[in-house]
Amino acid sequence: MKAAAPWVRTRLRTAPGPAVALLLLVLVTSFLAAAFPRAVDTYEGQGLRHEMSSASPERSAIQLTDEPMRYEDSGPGDWADSLQSRRLAGHHREILAALPKPLRADTGQSAYGARILEPVAATDEWLPQLDGGGTVFTLVAQAGMAEHSTLASGRLPGATADSATPAADAVEAAVTSATAASLHIKAGSTIHVPRPGGAPLAVHVTGIVEPLRPDLSYWSVEPVLRTPTRLYTAQTIPQPYWHGALLLAPEAAPVLLSVTPETEAYWRIAPDPAGVGIADVPRITRAIASLEHGPLQSALRTTVSPQLQTESGLDGVLIDFDVIGSAIGPVVAVAAFGVGSIAGVVLLMAGGLAAARRHAELSLLRSRGASVRGIAGRLLAEAAVPVLPAAAVGCALALVIVPEGQMLPPLLASAAVALVACAALPLRAAFLHRRPRLHGERDDVVRARPSRRRTVAELTLLVLTVAAVAALRRRGTSDGDVDELVSAAPVLVSVIAALVLVRLYPLPLRLAALPIVRRRGAIGFLSLARAGRAPSATALPLLALLVALTTAAFGGSVLAGVADARDRASLVAVGADARIDSAEALPDALAGKIRKVAGVRDVVPVRSEYDLDLRDARTESVTLLAVDPDSYARLAHRTGLGAFRADELRKSSGVLPALASPAVAERLRGRTTAIGPAGGLFTVRVDVVRSATPAVAEGDFLVVDAGGLPGSRPATTLLISGPSADGAGLEAAARTAGSAAAVTTRSAVRDGFTESPVQSGAERIYLVAAVAGAGYAVLALVLSLLQTAPERSALLGRLRTMGLTRRQGRRLLILENLPQALLAAVGGALVGWAAIRLLAPGIDLGRLALATQGGFTSLGPVQLRADPVSLLLPALAVVVIASAVAAAQARVATRRTTTTELRAGDTR
Repeated sequence: MKAAAPWVRTRLRTAPGPAVALLLLVLVTSFLAAAFPRAVDTYEGQGLRHEMSSASPERSAIQLTDEPMRYEDSGPGDWADSLQSRRLAGHHREILAALPKPLRADTGQSAYGARILEPVAATDEWLPQLDGGGTVFTLVAQAGMAEHSTLASGRLPGATADSATPAADAVEAAVTSATAASLHIKAGSTIHVPRPGGAPLAVHVTGIVEPLRPDLSYWSVEPVLRTPTRLYTAQTIPQPYWHGALLLAPEAAPVLLSVTPETEAYWRIAPDPAGVGIADVPRITRAIASLEHGPLQSALRTTVSPQLQTESGLDGVLIDFDVIGSAIGPVVAVAAFGVGSIAGVVLLMAGGLAAARRHAELSLLRSRGASVRGIAGRLLAEAAVPVLPAAAVGCALALVIVPEGQMLPPLLASAAVALVACAALPLRAAFLHRRPRLHGERDDVVRARPSRRRTVAELTLLVLTVAAVAALRRRGTSDGDVDELVSAAPVLVSVIAALVLVRLYPLPLRLAALPIVRRRGAIGFLSLARAGRAPSATALPLLALLVALTTAAFGGSVLAGVADARDRASLVAVGADARIDSAEALPDALAGKIRKVAGVRDVVPVRSEYDLDLRDARTESVTLLAVDPDSYARLAHRTGLGAFRADELRKSSGVLPALASPAVAERLRGRTTAIGPAGGLFTVRVDVVRSATPAVAEGDFLVVDAGGLPGSRPATTLLISGPSADGAGLEAAARTAGSAAAVTTRSAVRDGFTESPVQSGAERIYLVAAVAGAGYAVLALVLSLLQTAPERSALLGRLRTMGLTRRQGRRLLILENLPQALLAAVGGALVGWAAIRLLAPGIDLGRLALATQGGFTSLGPVQLRADPVSLLLPALAVVVIASAVAAAQARVATRRTTTTELRAGDTR
C-alpha cells in the first residue's frame, strides 16, 4: 500500500503563501530582536572609546613613578645607575608586557624618562621675569623626542659619557617653540641652574623643536613640556612667574641627581581605546585596581623597583562613562519593551489568523477522532519549517550587520522570537478546539461576557500597572538600574487601556445606533451591526495598536524633550543666537560691522566685569553687567531669560537701579549700597530679581545701566540675535575689526551636546523603535482585517444578490471598520498622553539630552514633553490605513462574481 503523504510537506505545497509570509515576518522580527542588544553594545562601546580618547592625557594615562635610592643608602654608582636610559627602557618593556588584556598601551604615545620633582630657578638675568620673580625650569630627560617632534632650528640634544654623570658641569637640552617664544630662548643659548654645594649646571640649548600632535599623551601628560605656564607665589596677593621645561637627552638623565635629590623615574602608559568594548569595562577596572594597589603592582615592584608607585585617572573616566550609560539605559529599555510587546502581539495575531482560516479543517479533523495533542504537534512541526530557518537567518544578519557586541543576548532574543512564532498557531488551535462548539455560535464583543478568570487576570494586571507607575514616579530612571517592571510601565498602561476599551466598546455602538436606526437606508445600521459582530479576540489587535501608539507617543515625547533641553541649554550657554567675547575691550566699530553680517537682526553690547566687590566681606564671585537697557531688555524678552522692562534699569535719582540674581539680592537685602572697586564706587539698589539673564550662563550677576556708571566702560561682549546669522561672517568681521575675540554660535554649542556616541546611538534606537512600532501597528491592523476578509467577501456577495451596489458595498466595509479604528486612534492618543503625564516625573532625560549637565544646573531635570505630532499623526494614520484597507477589500470583492463569493464564503 502506498504510504500517506507527509502532513508538513503536503500543507506547505498546497498553501505556500502563508508559510512565506510567516517566514518574512519571523525573519524581520528575529533580525530586530537580535540587532537591538548588539546595537546597544555598539553605541556603548563607541561611547566608551570616545570617552577614553577624549579624556585629558594627564587623566587617562597610567603613571608609574620610582624614586631612586638615596646617596646615603647606596654607593654613587647605584645612585646614578637607576636612571640609566637602557635600564629605564628595559623596565618600560617589562611594564608594557605586564599589562593584562583588554588594557592595552598605545606605544606610540607612551613615554618614559626621568624628571626633577620641583622646578629650579635659573640664575640668568636675560630670562624674562614677571612680578613673582625669576623663571623656573623643570629638567626632563624623556625618551622619544625625535619621533614626536620636528626641528625648527638647531639640532637635537645629545649626551657624551662625561655629560651623562652627576659630576657633569654641562649638559645639552632642547626647548619647544612655544617655550622659546615666551622665554626668549634661542638655539645656542645657555641657561644656568643652581646645584647644591657646587657650581651651577650649564644647560646648552642646542635646538628648538615643534611638537607633533601636541594634544596627545607624549606632550600633554605634563603640559609644561610643550607650553610654558605661569605659576603664582604664595603671598597674600599672588604674583605670577614663568615655568618652563628643558628637554634633555634620555642618556643624560643621571645628571638630574646633581641638581636635586628629589628626582624620579617615570613611565607614562597611554591606554589604547581601539578594540575596547563595553564588556571589557569590568576587566579594565580590575586591571587598574591591580596596578594601583593589587597583585600586579606587587609583581612590578619585584621586577622594576620596590619603590614603584602607580596612579591613574582612567578608572574615573570609566566611572563617568558608567554614570552616563546607566542614566540612558533605563530610558532605552522603555523603547525595547514597547517594540518587543508589539512584535509579540503581531506574532500571536499571525498564529490566530492562521488558526481562524483553518478552523473548518481542524474541526473536521477533531470530528474524525484527531486528538488536540496530535493536531498541536503537527501544527508545531508545520510552523517550525519556515520559522526556525527564518529566525536563524535573521539572527545571522544581525550579527553581520552589527558586528560589535556579545553573542548570547542576540541568540536568546532570536530564540524567543522563534518560540513565540512556532507556538502561536498550535496553542491557539488547541485552545479553540479543546471542546466541541456548535456551528454559528456567536462570539463577538457585544455578546461576549468576560469570565471570572479573565476578570482576575485583568485586576492582577491593573495592580502591576499601578505598582510600575508608582515605582517609576518614585524611583525614576536616574539610578542607573534597569528594572523590568518600571521599564514595562508604558506597555502595562496600554494593556490596561485596551482591556478597558474592549469592555466599553459595546456602549458607544449602542449609543451610535440610536440615531442611525431612525434614518433612511440600511448601510449605517448594517455597519454598526457588523461592527458589533466583531470577534471577541478584537482585544489583541487593539492591544497592538494601543501599545504601538503609546510607544510612538512616548518616543516622540522623548525626542521632543531632548530637543527642547538642547535648545534651552544652548540658549542659556550663549545668551543669544551668537556672541563675541573678549578679555579686553572690544573696538567701538565692531558692533557696526557685525550688524552688516547676513542674518544678523540685532546686536547688544555688554560690559562684563568679574569678581565685583559687594563690600560685604563675602568671597562669592559676582559678575557685573553694564548694558544698554533698551536693547538688553529686548534680548531678555526675546530669549525668555529673565525678561524685564527697560525703564526698570533707568536712573531716576542718585541711586542706580539694578537687576540681580536671587543670591546677590539677598546679600544686598534691598538697601541702597555703595559697591565696586576703589575709585569706581557707585550706589545701587536692587529693584528687579531674576534667576537668569542672557549675558551670564551660570553664577551670580548684577545688571545695571552702563550710562549710570562712573567712567567709560567699553563693551567686552556682543550678544547677537539672528537664527540664520553667518558664523563665518561673524568671525571675519571680528578679525577685520582687529579684535582677537572668540565667536560662539548657538548652533555649534547645541551640536556639542550630542558629541557622545552613547547619546546619538540611543536616539537612533528610539527612532528605529518608533518606525518599527509603526510598522508592526500597520501589520496588526492589516492582520485583524484579513482575519474577517473571507466572511466579508461572502457578505458582500449575498447583499449584492439583494441589490446592493458596489459603491454601497465599499461604504459598508469602510463604515464597519470605522468604529474599531476610531476606538484605537482616540484611545491610543489619550493613552499616550496619559502615559506621558503619568511617567514624566520619573524619567530624567538630562544625560540623553546633554553631554554634561555640570554647567547647566539651572535647567533642572529634563523631562518628557507631550509632542502633538507623535500623538495625533499615528492616530490619524490608523484611521486612514483602516479605511484604505477596507476600501481595497471592497474593490477586490466587488470585482469577483457573486457566485464565486457565495461559494468561497459559505462553509456549510
